[in-house]
Amino acid sequence: MADTQFQGRAVIVTGGGTGIGRVTARAFAEQGADVLVVGRTEARLAETAAGAPRIRTLVADISAPGTADTVVGTAVELFGRVDVLVNNAAVARQAPLGQVERAAAEEMFAVNLLAPVLLTQAATDHLAETGGVVVNVSTSTGQRGWPVPATAFYAAMKTALESLTRTWAVELAPRGVRVVAVAPGPIATPIAQDQGLDIERIEAVRRALTEHVPLRRLGTPEEVAFWIVQLARPEAGFTTGLVLPVDGGAAVG
Repeated sequence: MADTQFQGRAVIVTGGGTGIGRVTARAFAEQGADVLVVGRTEARLAETAAGAPRIRTLVADISAPGTADTVVGTAVELFGRVDVLVNNAAVARQAPLGQVERAAAEEMFAVNLLAPVLLTQAATDHLAETGGVVVNVSTSTGQRGWPVPATAFYAAMKTALESLTRTWAVELAPRGVRVVAVAPGPIATPIAQDQGLDIERIEAVRRALTEHVPLRRLGTPEEVAFWIVQLARPEAGFTTGLVLPVDGGAAVG
């Protein structure tokens, strides 16, 4: 029997064109949810929605002024409600200290931290009406030193998102809104290719990261999406403020 736990519920997933976002959107749709996936590239969003009639797409830059209201307003217009907001979209511009460019840093701040703030703010009233959930996607690389110091600023933004997760959990609890996060470790996603890294560099980084993971492998988007969906389920209704590592033991190993 198909799991229809999210039947009649509406989900927003940012960064839904590839990787964790794509798999998460499909996982929610498979469990009966109506899903709005948001991303910058129409072709990739179309691939996410292909064969999944419950998935609708919105091409948008979440870092642009006014986009948060547009995203939430579109979901409400399409589905009449918002039950789950997954703040997944992220950018990582690698640069070691001494080579950080202001424009790249501002882009990371706008996408990785400010956009989740504004999206959560725009969605709160609707989430309060449905007893909804915010799921933030962080990273375990902010919890220890890693062999790729060029990702430090990215990790710092995600660590700040974890702090907001805990604060919002307390702030929004009286309104019936839960706020949780998952903190993936090294995951095999297209993000490295999107940054223009060559194959040799990508493989070298993956080998170095794998050595820091006790399970000695990279994770998959499916393994992260599983926990995003689980944390949003009604059975997890007594869980809020949690930041769940999905990292093969990297944060503790």
